[in-house]
Amino acid sequence: MTQSPALPLPPPDERRRLREAASLTRAQLASRVGVTSETVRGWETGRSTPRGRKGRRYARLLKSLGAGKELTTSHIFAAGADGPARRRRGWVRARAVGPRRYGDAADALTPDQAFDALYSFCAPALVRQTYLLTGRRELARESVERAFHIAWQRWPEVARDRDPAGWVRAVAYDCALSPWHRFRLRHRHPEPPPPDAFDRALMDTLLRLPPSYRRTLLLYDGVGLGLPETAAETEASTRAATNRLVHAREAVAERLPELADPEVLHWRLVELASIERLRAAKPLVVRRSGERRARLWTRAAIAFTVALIGTTVLTVRTAPARYEPPVPAGETVQGVPPRVAPGPLSEKEQKLRKKLRKEQQRGPDRLLPQPS
Repeated sequence: MTQSPALPLPPPDERRRLREAASLTRAQLASRVGVTSETVRGWETGRSTPRGRKGRRYARLLKSLGAGKELTTSHIFAAGADGPARRRRGWVRARAVGPRRYGDAADALTPDQAFDALYSFCAPALVRQTYLLTGRRELARESVERAFHIAWQRWPEVARDRDPAGWVRAVAYDCALSPWHRFRLRHRHPEPPPPDAFDRALMDTLLRLPPSYRRTLLLYDGVGLGLPETAAETEASTRAATNRLVHAREAVAERLPELADPEVLHWRLVELASIERLRAAKPLVVRRSGERRARLWTRAAIAFTVALIGTTVLTVRTAPARYEPPVPAGETVQGVPPRVAPGPLSEKEQKLRKKLRKEQQRGPDRLLPQPS
């Protein structure tokens, strides 16, 4: 019978956060526990559960890093906003949990408070991730704000989602990779690249990848999702996601051999995103701008509907009630003699005309014959 760890384990997301807060790579933590890096990845993604003697050692190590009990939603939000992400100058994994998964602490929050907490937890890291995805700072901020606008409009659905942060991240990535941005004037010119030569080479390599490959690489090696989660978020099969990841890593290693190790690649992505001072707007500003945007679109939809109804009523009132066949085009008639101007009247015709003009225009007298 397999023994379980003697000490309680935090959630898989919190395990990775604690490791990164201590600036430990998976290889370093694996050497302390006595397992491989892939085993640690499985424990951090939830694909496998630590068991036995090595599992107990892993649990004690996490406890020494700061994990003593299972965190509530508010604690996780606070850690994501003010904790290890600032200390290590990287991004935290933008992956929160639903409000009903951790008990009554999240249920006591109002919708405004819950949205603000989710935004404070996810937005700073998500802006940096989106910057790596697009290479454009302003587009990254716009995409993240647009994603949270949509999340606020659909907040009952987002609040009940198993992974609200993943929901917002997927929408932000979709907005950032929209092909319509190419028609915007300010996006036709590249933005200033990073100052460091190696960072410029890494950013150029990422932008040369196809969008689907770039997104898969960022989710797996940057954010740290597992292959099933990466495939689900990119709407691909696990085999397709694996192929994209392999080809993306090969393309990066071909131009930058130093990044052939996935762990090194992960920390280089963290450093590349951290050198840019990308700030997200305040939660209240985003929430109010989203409400204004929703009101504007609602009024526009109402105005368009009213105009459409008015046009329809006018068409119904002015349209003919019965079918009127079209008038055929005229045809030329042959053999008609030409019109001849009348000649001068004779004396008798002139007297008759004078007499007719003296008579009444109407009445029975005109109908009776007159003797000559």
